[in-house]
Amino acid sequence: MYKTKPTMTGGCQCGAVRYALFETPESTVCHCRMCQKAVGGPFAALSKVKTTYFAWTRGQPASFQSSSAAERHFCPICGTPLTFHFLDGDSIEVTTGSLDTPALAPATKNFGIESRLPWIGLLAPGQLPEVSTAESATRDVVSRQHPDYDTSDA
Repeated sequence: MYKTKPTMTGGCQCGAVRYALFETPESTVCHCRMCQKAVGGPFAALSKVKTTYFAWTRGQPASFQSSSAAERHFCPICGTPLTFHFLDGDSIEVTTGSLDTPALAPATKNFGIESRLPWIGLLAPGQLPEVSTAESATRDVVSRQHPDYDTSDA
């Protein structure tokens, strides 16, 4: 594997699939309809590195060829969307939310703006009422989510 320490790490919600990046990613947001459906959200936040600076470090993802040009990887156990990759490309894009430290990968560009939902601007601070997770808790919840760091077990 690599002799250097990863720049960033990430993985799925259940911890069965983990990966490492060995360069700082370039992060973007894609609003295209295909990305919206792939992540089940209003856009896909993606962080790109050269494939030579990417490695799966635990488990093996499943994949879906979402078009004639690209494939997407996801966890076969919990379903977390993990990557986007052009089949003939030399880069891979991980879902920014699957990074252990997504705040360190701020977006620098919007793509697929023709499909951007008209209410996206309402997500800016101060546009809608804001409530923290703790403030909205209505039941006791025990998380089964994998922590945001590598562990020796899944």
